[in-house]
Amino acid sequence: MKNKITIGSRESKLAVLQSEMVRDYITKHNPDLTVEILTMKTTGDKILDRTLDKVGGKGLFVKELDHALLEGRSELSVHSLKDMPMEVPSELPLLAFSRREDPRDVLVLPEGVTELDRSKPLGCSSLRRTLQLRELYPDMEVASVRGNLQTRLRKLDEGQYSALILAAAGLKRLGLESRISRYFTEEEMLPAAGQGILAVQGRTDVDYAFLDGYCDADAWSAGSAERAFVRFLDGGCSSPVAAFGVVEGEELFLRGLYYNEETGNWFKDSIRGKREDAEVLGIALAKQMKESDRTKTDKGEAE
Repeated sequence: MKNKITIGSRESKLAVLQSEMVRDYITKHNPDLTVEILTMKTTGDKILDRTLDKVGGKGLFVKELDHALLEGRSELSVHSLKDMPMEVPSELPLLAFSRREDPRDVLVLPEGVTELDRSKPLGCSSLRRTLQLRELYPDMEVASVRGNLQTRLRKLDEGQYSALILAAAGLKRLGLESRISRYFTEEEMLPAAGQGILAVQGRTDVDYAFLDGYCDADAWSAGSAERAFVRFLDGGCSSPVAAFGVVEGEELFLRGLYYNEETGNWFKDSIRGKREDAEVLGIALAKQMKESDRTKTDKGEAE
């Protein structure tokens, strides 16, 4: 095993902090290892004037990190699991998932503001959130906001938006929990697949014994089921598809949101089963919801 490990990371403050969390675990359990963080700006970080579905989806956040792994400039990458493409190259497997941070979405008001200004748009970066916000705030406009967390908060505080909808996990990891005005329940706003979980990705030719004990079993089960659900429905970053799993003993309770762009139909459903069958459950829920959509569409056409 090498005595120096390099972690590839996006250069945003949150991404570096998340990589440092993995670095600290490795050095604590492997005091003989030196761990460095290699930061880089990804294509997704550079293109901020268009929504992700217009420029290529989630893969834009991992392309440069994947190249660093394949070229041997890094031994592993740390990602927010929700930002990972659903299809991962076989030579760059996901090695471990962190314990899940708060998975909920939250409402963040401008600094010093206590009431929602309904004359300004809600800032939101995903169709998944936009779809659910239309039910929660039917009288409000929803506008796209891009950039890292600090950039989005600056745009908010400058008065461009009435509020932002963000992931609680990132705010909490950066010590910005005080900015949260409201937590949405999972029933109100189903989280993105993998939200709150860190993913560690590596290569097939490296010995990762130094990561022993890092992977959280509950997060691995829930995250695997969520990703299987979205993958089956072909829901990338641009598709408003969501999934959230909760491990309850030896069982896994999985909720999903499915949207049919052709018909505009969207609905939520759930499934329960053995946690060891996580991916099978995700696919089963996806099939169940596709069938419900087909039935609803056929019924509508018949009427």
